[in-house]
Amino acid sequence: MWEDPIVAEVHRTRQELAEQFGFDVHAIVADIRKRQAALGSRLVSLAKSGEPGGTLDRGGINGTLGSTSQQPPRQAS
Repeated sequence: MWEDPIVAEVHRTRQELAEQFGFDVHAIVADIRKRQAALGSRLVSLAKSGEPGGTLDRGGINGTLGSTSQQPPRQAS
C-alpha cells in the first residue's frame, strides 16, 4: 500500500507530541494556546471587514459562486 510522506510526517509529529505531554489532551491544548499567544499579531484574524454589512465571499459559502468560471459540484448518479 502506498504511504503519503506528508501524512506519515503528521502522524509521527502527533505521536511525538502525545508522548511529550503524557498523552494528556489538556496539556497539549495548553501548549498550543501558549504558542499562539507568543505569535501575537502574526496570526491571521478571521474578524469580518470594517465595512457595514460586508460579508466575505468564500467561494459559495454566502450563496454565491463568486466567479462565473466556477461550476457547481456534479450530482452523483
